[in-house]
Amino acid sequence: MKLPSIALCGFLLSAQQYEVVSFTPSIGQSRQTTTSLNIFSTPGSQGDGIGWIDPSSPVNSAASLQKTLDECLKGSTFQKRISILGSTGSIGTQTLEIVDACPENYVVDALSAGNNAQLMAEQVMKYNPKVASLSTPEAAKELKTILSDMGCKNMPEIVHGAEGIVEAATVSSADTVVTGIVGAAGLLPTIEAIKLGKDIALANKETLISGGPVINPLVEKHGINMLPADSEHSAIFQCLQGVPPGGLRRVILTASGGAFRDLSKDELFDMCKNDPRAVQKKATTHPNWDMGAKITLDSATMMNKGLEVSRRCLMCLFACFICSITQLYTYTQSQVIEAHYLFGASYDDIDIVIHPQSIVHSMVETQDTSCIAQLGWADMRLPIVYSVSWPHRLKMPYKPLDLAEIGSLTFKAPDRVKYPCIQLAYDAGKKGGTMTAVLNAANEAANEMFREDVGLGFLDIPKLIEGAMEAHKEDFKEKDVTLDDILNCDEWAREYVAKETANVVKEPVIMT
Repeated sequence: MKLPSIALCGFLLSAQQYEVVSFTPSIGQSRQTTTSLNIFSTPGSQGDGIGWIDPSSPVNSAASLQKTLDECLKGSTFQKRISILGSTGSIGTQTLEIVDACPENYVVDALSAGNNAQLMAEQVMKYNPKVASLSTPEAAKELKTILSDMGCKNMPEIVHGAEGIVEAATVSSADTVVTGIVGAAGLLPTIEAIKLGKDIALANKETLISGGPVINPLVEKHGINMLPADSEHSAIFQCLQGVPPGGLRRVILTASGGAFRDLSKDELFDMCKNDPRAVQKKATTHPNWDMGAKITLDSATMMNKGLEVSRRCLMCLFACFICSITQLYTYTQSQVIEAHYLFGASYDDIDIVIHPQSIVHSMVETQDTSCIAQLGWADMRLPIVYSVSWPHRLKMPYKPLDLAEIGSLTFKAPDRVKYPCIQLAYDAGKKGGTMTAVLNAANEAANEMFREDVGLGFLDIPKLIEGAMEAHKEDFKEKDVTLDDILNCDEWAREYVAKETANVVKEPVIMT
């Protein structure tokens, strides 16, 4: 394979002189072309590349280094036209704050949201998008009425439903789509945007957790940039800028520990028994980050980290405990799986560490055992701005980091007994294929039921997820996974959780 010349850090590498390894391993094995000289190292802690895959983000390759350099040399006077999916939510509103801070760099071409017609109307009046989408026909009609009453002179095309989200994601003039909607609803619009060659500022974890087997080949086929917009993966992405192919040894994800990180199991049980409503409220309030309810609950159970690696008195006790653990489980789960697809690392080379201060957002270890970390305040605007400005560094009006003010940073290993969703995520990720789609859908369904207070216990969340994964083994598909396969598994897993919830509530699990 011939590569272009690469100028980086003062050196010029003329790849015309060499035959180099083309590294495109599938799960569990590596595949290499015949070479006369391998000028790059093999990634991973074992040096064999087993379990590593081609990343969806622009890292870990000669081509990505060249692309990064080319973009850097264009300067920061760029202008991007963006579509924001989930414009009235946490990610969407913070993205619009970035647009406000850098109006010369961004133009908003499309907005999509849920049912908040009033806020959408205010956004339309301010940013003048071509397309505005809401979830229901009623909300879309309300939006049109409000805009008329506000004297809107440039009425956007107003659409609704799943088709409306896709229309917002595929508006012809936009070059970047910010996927700020929660859940599997973000999968189809992301795929359609990729097919049109649009870069993705990825804030929707489920896109890669469920759809990784479909998304990664599309990213390679259409040559787009998949740019992480959440704190941990943005941190890893930033740390990998300039790391040569084969230079990555290990990914280290940090987790805050969620809402119940400072409570022992016994303390949490006592709190659940004496004040279960307070525990339920606490489970959806993150100690460091301003996030939506679903992701906050995932953080408490640590499912968010797992996913990132590819959500009466006695019953309330069980429910709230599981919910706290499932938040931490599910968020951690998601991070592990997402990191695998974004950066290509094998699951054996993705680790998790609890970092309560949420200042070190994640780290990478290179082959020489150096660790590179990205630090910053717990402000979601920081990863979002890099996702829509990469590889540039825009001057932003934010408070600079002050390590003296922080005083100390602490770290500890996660308790996989207390947070069982972490291991579920690793198991699903290593299984690959359709299993991560089942994991994600089961978690989403259980997370939603807990938040809706239908009687589901906190500790029931991992039990339901594990049950869905076990039941899916009969229909598991490892290779040639299609979008229909993913959507069918998603629907099946949600139905499974709905069906099994009543039985789980009747037979709660007591963790000893």
